[in-house]
Amino acid sequence: MILSLGKVDFSLFFCYPITSGRIMKDRLSELHSKIDEAHLGGGQTRIDSQHSKGKLTARERLHLLLDEGSFEEIGMLVQHRSKHFGLDKQTYLGDGVITGYGKINGRLVYVFSQDFTVLGGSLAEAHAEKICRIMDLAMQNGAPVIGLNDSGGARIQEGVVSLAGYADIFYRNTRCSGVVPQISSIMGPCAGGAVYSPAITDFIMMVEQTSYMFVTGPNVVKTVTHETVTSEELGGATTHASKSGVTHFSFSNEVQCIEGIKTLLSYMPQNCEELPPCISYQQANEYREKLDTIIPDNPNQPYDMKEVIAELTDSHSFFEVHKDFAENIIVGFARIAGRSIGIVANQPAFLAGVLDIKSSNKAARFVRFCDSFNIPLLVLVDVPGFLPGTDQEWNGIISNGAKLLYAFSEATVPRITVITRKAYGGAYDVMNSKHIGADMNYAWPSAEIAVMGAKGAAEIIFKNEISKASDPEARLKEKEKEYADMFANPYEAAARGFIDEVIEPGHTREKLIRAFVMLENKAEKLPRKKHGNIPL
Repeated sequence: MILSLGKVDFSLFFCYPITSGRIMKDRLSELHSKIDEAHLGGGQTRIDSQHSKGKLTARERLHLLLDEGSFEEIGMLVQHRSKHFGLDKQTYLGDGVITGYGKINGRLVYVFSQDFTVLGGSLAEAHAEKICRIMDLAMQNGAPVIGLNDSGGARIQEGVVSLAGYADIFYRNTRCSGVVPQISSIMGPCAGGAVYSPAITDFIMMVEQTSYMFVTGPNVVKTVTHETVTSEELGGATTHASKSGVTHFSFSNEVQCIEGIKTLLSYMPQNCEELPPCISYQQANEYREKLDTIIPDNPNQPYDMKEVIAELTDSHSFFEVHKDFAENIIVGFARIAGRSIGIVANQPAFLAGVLDIKSSNKAARFVRFCDSFNIPLLVLVDVPGFLPGTDQEWNGIISNGAKLLYAFSEATVPRITVITRKAYGGAYDVMNSKHIGADMNYAWPSAEIAVMGAKGAAEIIFKNEISKASDPEARLKEKEKEYADMFANPYEAAARGFIDEVIEPGHTREKLIRAFVMLENKAEKLPRKKHGNIPL
């Protein structure tokens, strides 16, 4: 059956006049107004206050960090949902954090930048959700996460949801660890629970005089311990760069800090499945004459291992990590023939290059980062042993020294060791010896590989003979020379295969270039297990 509608007046379906997109124009105007509002953050007055403190705004920082025109913002219109304590009258688009993705030197990164002009950059439910969203995307797509931290801490008006927001972020930091690089830049205050997210990330950068980190602030410290201390003294960039070792880099201003992030990223891959970037390199004469004379004739005289590093690596490529902390060991990134590598080196110019608690922790964490992200390791050895004393023993030199031993033993990346001078006692084993899985071990003719120095060994081995001698001092020197002739050289170790080759110092760079090329397809897997139990 056919249903007839009869005569239909179709004008009834078009009862509104055609306005040539007027409604869309209104909608676009509303959108643009909201975008302008979001870009203004907490308002011009607070932006001016930020500038007066020598600080950039959250958006200015992202503008300097990311390639021009590459930033794509996510969550610009997010607002908090709390109505307590007057928060219903303080709503800001973005809720105090700018999140999104962009590129640095053409490579994808995910970023969040806390906005101190909005409620002091305080973190609560919506704020945390935005950060978590970025971290989830980073894991999903295999790209680094960069956090620009500038926050007064938890938003106490929102109560427990602020604490939950922090915990959500901590959990993702942990899940991301070893999967994608995580970099935290502290651009302002970072206190209480806020410090633990940066602490889990791979690298922390701080700005002198305008940033600080501490679990409890100066007022609480004074109340509990009666100590009077400023925020800068308690948790400023200089304190954490030199005393606690919490921060890996300290910069004099925010622009330098942002450039530091870019430089750091240039040495590492996007994620754990990729190899680190390799830049073009023109083969040249690799002989380094200076290295043939850099070791002093006096075995107790120091020299600067950084000069050795400069000769072995590509020109101006060494980027030191933890420069002002535990200076008896050097760690950092560099390039050899355009290839990104990590360097761990004893520094005989500071505490004779001895290993202690701080240097062991510093080096172990760096080794583990490099191993997580497929960055080959070069280890330069001149170590007289572990630092003795009650302070070291009572504070756990045994378990802390074992961290470095564990880190090297666990690493599966290409590992090359060069012993330049002393390699004594257990420190010889720990500093990437053949016995704990090093791939290639070289020694200079000046290398001394022994249980201890010749004098100490002679005093123990020949104690009775020396004490009974008519001239004990002369007999000690005689026995010291006897021990030195036998062990204070690399040849005993080379004879047993513990050293692959004794090389001329000037040819070291050439040897390293060839060895790293040889090892570039190294494939080694650890025994199947959930994870090991490093002595934390």
